[in-house]
Amino acid sequence: MNAPTSPHILAAAQRPIPDAFMAALSARFGSQCVTSQAVREQHGRDEGSITAPPPAAVVYAESTQDVQDAVTLCHQYEVPVIAYGAGSSLEGHLLAVQGGISIDVGRMNRVLSIDTEDLTITVQPGITRKQLNEAIKDTGFFFPIDPGADASIGGMASTRASGTNAVRYGTMRENVLALEVVTANGQVIRTGNRAKKSAAGYDLTRLMVGSEGTLGIFTEISLRIYPLPEAVSAAICSFPTIEAAVRTVIETIQMGIPIARVELIDVNAVRMVNAYSKLDLREEPMLLMEFHGSPTGVKEQAEMVQELASEHGGNAFEWAERPEDRTRLFTARHNAYFAAVSSVPGCRCITTDTCVPISRLADALLQCVTEADASGIPYFLVGHVGDGNFHFGYLIDPDNDAQRSQAEQLNHQLVQRAIALGGTCTGEHGIGVHKQGFLLEEAGEGAVAMMRAIKQALDPKNILNPGKIFQLG
Repeated sequence: MNAPTSPHILAAAQRPIPDAFMAALSARFGSQCVTSQAVREQHGRDEGSITAPPPAAVVYAESTQDVQDAVTLCHQYEVPVIAYGAGSSLEGHLLAVQGGISIDVGRMNRVLSIDTEDLTITVQPGITRKQLNEAIKDTGFFFPIDPGADASIGGMASTRASGTNAVRYGTMRENVLALEVVTANGQVIRTGNRAKKSAAGYDLTRLMVGSEGTLGIFTEISLRIYPLPEAVSAAICSFPTIEAAVRTVIETIQMGIPIARVELIDVNAVRMVNAYSKLDLREEPMLLMEFHGSPTGVKEQAEMVQELASEHGGNAFEWAERPEDRTRLFTARHNAYFAAVSSVPGCRCITTDTCVPISRLADALLQCVTEADASGIPYFLVGHVGDGNFHFGYLIDPDNDAQRSQAEQLNHQLVQRAIALGGTCTGEHGIGVHKQGFLLEEAGEGAVAMMRAIKQALDPKNILNPGKIFQLG
């Protein structure tokens, strides 16, 4: 079983919300506690295709103490609590599937400290990646993790996000050094430190990163930052086929060329992006690439990739060295999801998020393209293919149960193929609600049982984002 079946509306048993709890919440938070229908609905949905009833209330936290007090009340009354950042997740992470309240940390968006000598920064969870980089742009450093959406740093850490720069800079797993966390009983703990390495006990930071709000709510996050590269160059290259583009990527990575970004866009996505972003890109499969380093190093990297691309029929190599031109290209790539959704009015998008070893990328992709073409469902394909991660987006009529079922079947076939090739059902989006069946297929019953045991030990009342990653009952 992959995901909830049509009509894709979750109506699990809602836990009772005691009147005494709501009174205590209102007394503690006053105007920071909102129960209006519009605000509750905004905090009860994400960018995915699953819907559920909204939370009973939204608390706008402004400090660690606010989060601690709200969670303590939830623990006392056994009320579910869900952390909310920017609302950009795709797998139902924010849904109040068992009721409860949402804690919005968007007002906790400050940079707390910057230490350029140690290449670290500490921030609150509500700051978005764009806000973070704007805040440190004058220091000569940047934070590279770029999932496309202007997600909150807390949400990115919770889902172990990555994105376009991961091929060079890694994912949130490698770039989160330490956390301040409010646990299920309202206690505040700290995990990790700013040292480059540590062997002190269990690695609680790695446990929390990717836990999707089921083990704690982050209130401070320490991150690695990187010097801005001396030179940056971007290029696009069109190919006669997806296979030709993918083979170019595989050889680039296997040769050890330190490319910073390499994004695949299929012809459907190019067409949608052209219409949405008013561009005139060649409507063929395309790679968007970026190179970071010294001027000489960037030039050498680019020339090597251009030579590889030419061997696979790559043509129309176009360079973008001015910052505004690079921004225009990658903004168009980041807007591919919204371009696709706008191309079919009224549609919902079922997204995939598989990742495979780089040597198996072509094997994973090409059969999936054949299956998607045969289905007749409008779709697009994009991918952070430098690390073997790619996304199909199936654009379905939300009222067409047969079409939804067909899209889910395509997704299931794709995931099973990726797992068989040594890959994963989710490279960066997380499990949430949508991929729970896939987690069992990938990790096995023993590993999922261990995850459940950790959850039950740290959150015995099951109040922290219940119903996500796996079911406890």
